[in-house]
Amino acid sequence: MLDGPDVSVALRGGVRTRSQVWDFGRWFPDAWMGRPLRSEDGCSEDELAAAEADLGFELPAALREGYALLGRREDLTRQQDPLVEPAGLYVDDALGGVLVFCRENQDCASWGIPLARIEQDDPPVVVESHQGWIPFFDRMSLAWVELVLSESLFGAASFYDACELPDALVPTLHTRYARVDLPDHPLWASEDDSPVRWYAAPGRLVRRDGLQDQSWIHARGRTITDLKAIREELPGSWVC
Repeated sequence: MLDGPDVSVALRGGVRTRSQVWDFGRWFPDAWMGRPLRSEDGCSEDELAAAEADLGFELPAALREGYALLGRREDLTRQQDPLVEPAGLYVDDALGGVLVFCRENQDCASWGIPLARIEQDDPPVVVESHQGWIPFFDRMSLAWVELVLSESLFGAASFYDACELPDALVPTLHTRYARVDLPDHPLWASEDDSPVRWYAAPGRLVRRDGLQDQSWIHARGRTITDLKAIREELPGSWVC
């Protein structure tokens, strides 16, 4: 029987405080990546202070704390849609100003914090999509959880696969995998309002992009055996 760390259990009940996010940020790389966080995985106080001096304002606590914890951990932050280095943080003029902290790997999208909310400890996050800037999460701390999950998912190499999931297999997904307690959030590349949702089982992680028939799912196993189990449980046309 497969067994292993379960993201749905780790996030059961949802993320209510920033301290829960940082606990998850320490748990996930140790339990899933086999490489615990170290002090050098975070950005230094000097780096963050220099970024604030260049910007002319203080970073929100939720953004600053995330950088300090894991801002230099490449496998968690810079695989697909990379986290901006502190020195590269900048303000986009849209919406009266948006502090951009993450960019899609081909510069097709950006994630940021509206300057109108920049003084909040845990401000909302917006994403630039085909519809312009739209709400992503109502708290920056939630965006850190999604960033860690997505970046580790796409950077997993041989532990990663993807397929278009037919509607006939959706009941199997719901039966064998628990919904991860993250709010629905938009996929920047989508032309409609179909949300991104996460599912998990011990040693297995699945992201579903949209609710339509043949929506893409992205899968990561903690081990090759775990990935094989996902393919067998959801027998679609897997890319890899």
